[in-house]
Amino acid sequence: MLLRNVQIRASSLLFDMDGTLLNSHAPMVRAYTEWANRYGLDPAHVLRESQGRRTIDSMRALAPPGVDIESDALALMQRERDDMDGVFEIPGAGALLRSLPADRWAIVTSADRKLALNRIQAAGLPIPALLVSSEDVPHGKPSPDCFLLGARGLNVSADRCVVFEDAPAGIEAGWRAGARVIAIASPLTQGKLGNQDWLNDLSGMTASVEGNDLVLSID
Repeated sequence: MLLRNVQIRASSLLFDMDGTLLNSHAPMVRAYTEWANRYGLDPAHVLRESQGRRTIDSMRALAPPGVDIESDALALMQRERDDMDGVFEIPGAGALLRSLPADRWAIVTSADRKLALNRIQAAGLPIPALLVSSEDVPHGKPSPDCFLLGARGLNVSADRCVVFEDAPAGIEAGWRAGARVIAIASPLTQGKLGNQDWLNDLSGMTASVEGNDLVLSID
């Protein structure tokens, strides 16, 4: 359901990065298409199945037999770190993040830490006090590990958090963590969200502090 004219109370907010706070579609297409073509794979399928997942998990799921998965994953990660062309802020993301107390939000991403910091800076977004990246958890999304770790890092329970996500794997991870999930619609998810609460972007959202609660107001 597209959210309109509602208020949501929570203790803390957990944001996915790619497709949620910033658009990195162009460099991701370049990196994954290059890798897919090397092995005769369908780039569209690779991109779709890799959305929201750690690079190493995507490689394990998609690479043909005989591929040195560890080596390829490291090379693709470096390829992405070196390419910031076309990375930009999702509408409303910067204003919302800057309005939040630093101890009430975190970024929880399937990207590695270096790539995450490069993209956050390229998009002109504030660096979070807490960043949970691919290196921090044994299991990537759709495992809930990353969001549970983010909640613990903010000293709250996950069921008092709102998770913002754009990818099916991340949406499932948020649900499994017990958080409320708000999807940011993307070309890969729009029209497939069913009863999931969703927004087109983060514009039109404001936050205020009332006692122990963050109050999100959505126009």
